[in-house]
Amino acid sequence: MNNNVYDVIIVGGGPAGVAAGIYASRKRLSSLLLTKEIGGQSLNSGSIENFIGFEKLSGMEFSEVLQNHLRAQDHITVETGVEVVSVSEEDNCVVVVDGQGKEYRSKYLLLALGSQYKRLETPGEREFEGKGVFYCSICDAPLMKDKDVVVIGGGNSAFEAIIDLLPYAKNIHVFQRSGVLRADAVYQERIAKHENVHIHLNREVKTFEGEAFLSGVTWKDTLTEEEGELPVAGAFVAIGYIPNTSLVSDLVDLTEKNTIKVDRKTFQTSHPRIWAAGDITDELYHQINTAMGDGVNAILNIYDKVKMEDV
Repeated sequence: MNNNVYDVIIVGGGPAGVAAGIYASRKRLSSLLLTKEIGGQSLNSGSIENFIGFEKLSGMEFSEVLQNHLRAQDHITVETGVEVVSVSEEDNCVVVVDGQGKEYRSKYLLLALGSQYKRLETPGEREFEGKGVFYCSICDAPLMKDKDVVVIGGGNSAFEAIIDLLPYAKNIHVFQRSGVLRADAVYQERIAKHENVHIHLNREVKTFEGEAFLSGVTWKDTLTEEEGELPVAGAFVAIGYIPNTSLVSDLVDLTEKNTIKVDRKTFQTSHPRIWAAGDITDELYHQINTAMGDGVNAILNIYDKVKMEDV
């Protein structure tokens, strides 16, 4: 058990958590940041082009930028390789426990837990996970050299996967179950130049097929109900993310989508000692830059709380 009581504990090392950590240090709050790794979901990106101040950088380069800025702070303790398994309240403190049973205490808590890949939960998906069904295009695109693949989804995540696959795949089929692509125009314009990218609207995957490895998918047209098969060596599921909120589902109010309800000005949750920032909140937009702003706003509000206590 750690007997030190911090002003704030920040859980999460993505853009929201790191931005919060930097501001907590600058405000001279007694602060601790706990995370598995620095970078969050952005670590899986081959190319980040919307982080203000940088024209383009990889997920690993982005992580290094965050780490360098965070490590330059002299008023925050950073512990990586840590998985938080429980959060509770005791004696007017928030108690955080990691996977090794170590306890940390603070007056206030800022959650920047991010999200995880969303699955289709379609027959064969889990059976062929890692054997042709993938979720991280930057990780697994090189395995698809000269092979036909399908990307499932029509948003930015899907189009980033297409870009990652372009140097490798022979043909890239894109299944979007609705009739509209949601990806940013800049992504759609870039993809339109490539004749080996085939967009299929109103099409959803019914099953993933194969023996030891994936060999194809069966599909259904959501409008006509026409069905068919597509032989592919790889399927990249890129349909978004699930917020990592189960840790505090009994402590704070959640939306129907399991995001945390926050005050849009302060980012305080329904719990008087807990704030949230980034992908786990019910904010309308979830981007690197907005997540950083969330973290900064939350820490500034926590700082106001601490300052009032000291008066």
